[in-house]
Amino acid sequence: MAENIIKVKSFSFALRVVKLYQFLNQEKKEFVLSKQLLRSGTVIGALVRESEQAESKLDFIHKLSIAQKEANESDYWLELLYQSEYLDETQFQSLKLDIVEINKILASIIITTKQKIGKK
Repeated sequence: MAENIIKVKSFSFALRVVKLYQFLNQEKKEFVLSKQLLRSGTVIGALVRESEQAESKLDFIHKLSIAQKEANESDYWLELLYQSEYLDETQFQSLKLDIVEINKILASIIITTKQKIGKK
């Protein structure tokens, strides 16, 4: 069976966000922005997992659309952490690449699923 790329990438991103949250709390004493990123960055993978048990194609699209919104929000918090100098450029660029890729994959899945529904 083929590897579910969005499942793997969203889980990997969530794990990176958890570790970043721990680092920002312990080393930088930053608690507010990192908590927002922790919430939005980890829920992406949870929604992807939830979409596997969707009740219909529309439910599947809905769950992944929410995941995409959370990915966009995570991108915002990353940008804010970087601009406020809690993240250095290397940390930011690495996480930014991941979230952009996740967003593109989610968009592609949503578009493809909508097209398949439209063909029926």
